[in-house]
Amino acid sequence: MRCKPRRFAGEGIRRLAFILIFSSLILNFVMQLASLDLDISAVWVWIGSHFWLYLAGSLLLFLILLGSSMLLPHLYAGPATAAALLLVAAAADYKKLETTDEPLFPWDLMLLRNAPEMLRITKGMITPLMLGTAVFLIAVLILLVRKLPKSRVTLPLRAVLLTVSLTGAGGFVHMVSAPSPMASALGYENLFWNQKVNYSQNGFVFAFTGNLRQSLLEEPEGYSRIAIERIAAKYAGEPETPEGILNGEQPNILFIMNEAFFDPTRMTAFDFSEDPLAFIHQAAADHPSGFLLSPEFGGNTANVEFEALTGLSMYFLKDGSIPYQQKIVKMNAMPSIVSILEDRGYGTLALHPYDKTFYNRNRVYPILGFDEFVSEEDMGNAERLTPNAYISDQAAIQEAVSRLKSADRPTFVHLVTMQNHFPFTKGQNGPNTVGIDGVAEEDRDELETFTQNVKLTDEALAKLQQELLTIGRPTIAVFWGDHLPALTDGIYASAGWGDQPRLKYETPLLMLANFELGGQPLGTLSPAFLGPEVFRLTGQAMPGFYTLLERVRSELPGLSKSVLLGPSGEVGSLSAAQQRLLQDYRLIEYDLLEGGQFAAELMF
Repeated sequence: MRCKPRRFAGEGIRRLAFILIFSSLILNFVMQLASLDLDISAVWVWIGSHFWLYLAGSLLLFLILLGSSMLLPHLYAGPATAAALLLVAAAADYKKLETTDEPLFPWDLMLLRNAPEMLRITKGMITPLMLGTAVFLIAVLILLVRKLPKSRVTLPLRAVLLTVSLTGAGGFVHMVSAPSPMASALGYENLFWNQKVNYSQNGFVFAFTGNLRQSLLEEPEGYSRIAIERIAAKYAGEPETPEGILNGEQPNILFIMNEAFFDPTRMTAFDFSEDPLAFIHQAAADHPSGFLLSPEFGGNTANVEFEALTGLSMYFLKDGSIPYQQKIVKMNAMPSIVSILEDRGYGTLALHPYDKTFYNRNRVYPILGFDEFVSEEDMGNAERLTPNAYISDQAAIQEAVSRLKSADRPTFVHLVTMQNHFPFTKGQNGPNTVGIDGVAEEDRDELETFTQNVKLTDEALAKLQQELLTIGRPTIAVFWGDHLPALTDGIYASAGWGDQPRLKYETPLLMLANFELGGQPLGTLSPAFLGPEVFRLTGQAMPGFYTLLERVRSELPGLSKSVLLGPSGEVGSLSAAQQRLLQDYRLIEYDLLEGGQFAAELMF
């Protein structure tokens, strides 16, 4: 005979409270464990030195579990579901730290809308052990839910407890994200400028919550419309070069931002059976070439794209920022190379052979000024080298060339490729044809597969050079890698790159054209300076903002939090002139992203 659920009584209250308190303490411990590289002793040390942060963070988790227990008829089904989701967040935090050296941020959750695509991209990161552990924990939660007494709660009491949990959780979020004196009394310090330390010092719960209402950058001292007007007057725009551009004809401009592309032969500890970048190395001798100093490593492609298109720098933004998801998507318009060229009569096309909603590109691109966005579902050329591969670079570049050939006016095409995206599974783009000696046997397939991928990209660029000659209008193509791939740490360590951070942020940069460009070296420069360089090479008029960027580049061509480069190499401390330039740059960036956008009408 089945037992009827009992009316909720004092014993049930105590049981529920004990289970939820115990669960919240364990969950907080596990979340901090994920932030501290699964080092249990480090978690105990952290709790000992940040005891009140641990208790307060556990209180928030308790309120979340309590609220979820009131939402479903079975008191423990809601908390079990919430606990499972929190454990998934902890696992995601750990894997993100392992691959990109960055923790999990609130805006990362926006990628949940792309869950099927994310599962494909992260294939290989989820090990059989992780999957088995997840299945085991889910089974345990289900078993616990089934075994615990099915007590009932009256509707009025449910409403009261739900209100208490929501009010308490809301108060906690306000206390942390404000922040308040109470948060400071608990030992919380919002270290937004170093998010990895932020999470390890304050704990996952406080750090994640503190990022919920965080702006991209703080207001600089002296910001006002008058200050922006003074800067605009200082960096007046420059006209077109006296000799004109290409017989007065506006050139097509093709940006190719290549996923996870770098030069593996720079790892001189390894021996390659052939040069996988034979064309790029040859072309670099007589075309503008150098290195792009990426602001990212292993991921966050959208931030490199943000710099290249807007001319704004990640250098000024808080650690972990993703402007596309935090800010641009909420704006009506954002000045960029796209909008500048559109105002000059250009057609503007974004091309990305993957899901159009990644990083909110389908919403961000129109804000930047693009007339059209072609994703994988719209591409005419969508060849994959194997059924499970991403669309090849050759197909994506051919799509861009076809669009340029059919255009009836000068056109700007921005291509973001996918071929070389993680995971690097042997055979994903056909057989590996480049052998590599000196690499550990367990890492050989991964490095050889990646090297095969970039060899295919090199071949696609060689073909592009020939295709450019078939385009009637003068056309310049700008190619660069967005960031280095998240290869196994042992590969970079074996290459001796552990104490050479600059190497882990430099990717090849090459410019091709169907007209004479000259072969002057570009050195190493940040993505923010690509627009002005293209305008300079094609003789186009510089808007005031680009004049400012050219001045900054002359002093600090490599502007990154990881590596700061001057004209003669790495910079240890900034000169007074460099500081003044960066202050002007910072004020304009704040104005465009968080302020009144006065520079939009004064400098573009």
